[in-house]
Amino acid sequence: MIRNSLPIILTIIFLAGCTLGPKYTKPQAPIPVDWPTGAAYRETKTATGAPTAPELKWWEFFTDERLQKIIETALDNNRDLRLAALNVERARAFYGIQRAELLPTLNVVGSGSKERVPYDLSETGKAMTRERYSVDLGILSWEIDFFGRIRSLKDRALEEYLATEQARRGTQILLVSAVANTYLTLTADREHLKLSESTLETQEAAYNLIRRRYEVGLASELDLRRAQTQVDSARGDMARFTQLVAQDENALNLLVGSSVPSEFLPVDLDSVSPPKEISPGMSSEVLLRRPDIMAAEHQLKAANAFIGAARAAFFPRISLTTAVGTASQELSGLFKSGSGTWSFIPQMVMPIFDARTWAALKASKADREITLAQYEKAIQTAFREVADALAVQGTVDVQLSAQQSLVNAVAETYRLSNARYTKGIDSYLGVLDAQRSLYAAQQGLIALRLASLTNRVTLYKVLGGGDLASGPS
Repeated sequence: MIRNSLPIILTIIFLAGCTLGPKYTKPQAPIPVDWPTGAAYRETKTATGAPTAPELKWWEFFTDERLQKIIETALDNNRDLRLAALNVERARAFYGIQRAELLPTLNVVGSGSKERVPYDLSETGKAMTRERYSVDLGILSWEIDFFGRIRSLKDRALEEYLATEQARRGTQILLVSAVANTYLTLTADREHLKLSESTLETQEAAYNLIRRRYEVGLASELDLRRAQTQVDSARGDMARFTQLVAQDENALNLLVGSSVPSEFLPVDLDSVSPPKEISPGMSSEVLLRRPDIMAAEHQLKAANAFIGAARAAFFPRISLTTAVGTASQELSGLFKSGSGTWSFIPQMVMPIFDARTWAALKASKADREITLAQYEKAIQTAFREVADALAVQGTVDVQLSAQQSLVNAVAETYRLSNARYTKGIDSYLGVLDAQRSLYAAQQGLIALRLASLTNRVTLYKVLGGGDLASGPS
């Protein structure tokens, strides 16, 4: 008997271990293996031996101690990050619910009933009152997953949970980079404000000098009005950068989730310890470890698993209801000898015609193609982001050198123009042009220094960042 039942048992075990979903194959990345080359990238290979982004913990990449403390506070307080963590907990709970569908649900059910039976429905031909009390321990409607429908749904829930976990990690990287960039932007705007203050002092001194010369007839009213325009322009810039500094502080406080102490705020870019230089690595395959791309791949796996559930809907669904207990006409007789009961109710539902199953299968396949396109687009977008950052990295040092040389040349031009005007050789128009050129060149230098620092942060972010598990010890 046991020998005859063995093939049936093995068949059931085999069927219970398979699913009807298509085998998942990792798609080919739709990007070149090598990073782009050309004139814009000629400087990207100079940092020989520089670490890659995944090799650096965030507190190793950001070397400024004040920035480290601000980022650590943001990781503890930021509401977006807290929301992402809660989404992970919810997805984990949904996965637990779906996984539990594979197991039978064991219940204890106690019931009692009392009814009056009229004489014409009674077995005895007399009206009577019928009572029944029972206590049962049993399994209610447990689906035996022969064709993998529940396992496919469980796999889908698992992949969605893993995608949510990667989304949380991506949120962390975005938060860290956003805090760093806001911190650097605030620093640059503070330096712009400092420059506008010193420029205003210089313009006011020049205006006062020309006004005195005008009063004694040594300067024209045109020179006086030209000097006044420079003073008014500097006052406007000072107010504008005062506003920007306040807004930058508000943005930083929002990201951190609390007010940042003033002692953590830098005065200028020279006081900031720059982030470390990093290498993109030898191959673009590093992008496949980016959280958003890993999340997109998990979503692709989830869509692939759902096809198995859609296919299983074409096959029979077998469920089992069983109970073992005791029953009696009297409550006091429930647990007496001879009151035991049992029931065994298997059920099989075989679909014959349901147009919805075909539509669901088509929808699941279309959903997989949509998710595949989203996954490939995420990879292409990541490659473009890294390429843009590498282009900046390869050219920004040249721009900085040229801009610094321009500032030095224009500063000397301003000095000579001012000396010639004081001696009466040239008009004030030459001084005015030199002042404007110098101020613009100084602002451009600050902007380029900011771009150089923020591009390092951007490159770290678009390469997937590093370990975000804990802060510096």
